[in-house]
Amino acid sequence: MICIRFVNLNSLDLNLLNALDALLREASVSRAAMRIGLSQPAASHALQRLRAIFGDPLLVRTGARMELTPRAQALRAPLAQALDQVRGLFVPDAFDAARSERQFRLMMPDLAVELLMPPLMEKVTRLAPNVRIDVVPWRGPAIFHAEFARTIDVVISIGDAFKGFHRQLLYSDSDALAVRRGHPVGARLKQREAFLSARHVAVIIRGQNEDLIDSWLRSKGIARRIALVVPGYIEALHVVARTDLVAFVPRRLIAALSRRLSLAVVTPPLDPGIDEQFMFYPTRAQMDPGSIWLRKLMLQTGRELEREKRRAT
Repeated sequence: MICIRFVNLNSLDLNLLNALDALLREASVSRAAMRIGLSQPAASHALQRLRAIFGDPLLVRTGARMELTPRAQALRAPLAQALDQVRGLFVPDAFDAARSERQFRLMMPDLAVELLMPPLMEKVTRLAPNVRIDVVPWRGPAIFHAEFARTIDVVISIGDAFKGFHRQLLYSDSDALAVRRGHPVGARLKQREAFLSARHVAVIIRGQNEDLIDSWLRSKGIARRIALVVPGYIEALHVVARTDLVAFVPRRLIAALSRRLSLAVVTPPLDPGIDEQFMFYPTRAQMDPGSIWLRKLMLQTGRELEREKRRAT
């Protein structure tokens, strides 16, 4: 015999569903309370009401941790989608940047943070002083399951494709060798033999199996001498600045940190060509006024980088 449980919709309100969303995301009453600005007793009370409504414990303690029940796991995606649709009903026709307290979530690699965020935040601070930008470290395309992608407003990446996201070119760059000033063989690294005998720092970003430069070199039948692997370009340049190791990194990043870290740029004997950094934004936000405002600022910042590049050359 099948028993169907009917939920009394009069017992539900949007705030309760918002609390459920936070509980399912955080799997913690205290963290869920912080996420939506409730006291912990209020969040606990909301959980008790939700348990009664759904006839399921939703969160159960396993040792020192709380875990979602199978019913709670099944609720996560449809609830998030439903709340998105409800919030969309209240999206204003225009985005009032000067008064907005909106929070945007961006995912990008460290080099994009270094190059884009200072000029971007200068604009945001001037135009929208109460807007908050949260930057999430780049974690590779594998993280882009539907639930995670729903939390991201903008992604900065090379030409990868992300399902449900549109793409716009932000700026272009090229790769060069970074060495410390006074490097004993720095000038000779332009020659292939010196380049191949040098000890290199490879950058393997989370979500990648190897440095993209090594993938390109292998296609040419070439392997360089890797002495150190680090997870980001900033770390690579800090190591290079204090050792005789060299790093193959984007030219713009070397220029941005050259004075601070006392770095020199060396044109490599092998040219992998142009790197293109793209801005990705979700299809669901294509017509969202706030998203449009932020994207315009980012594209403006990218154009400024391109103008700087033309002036430098």
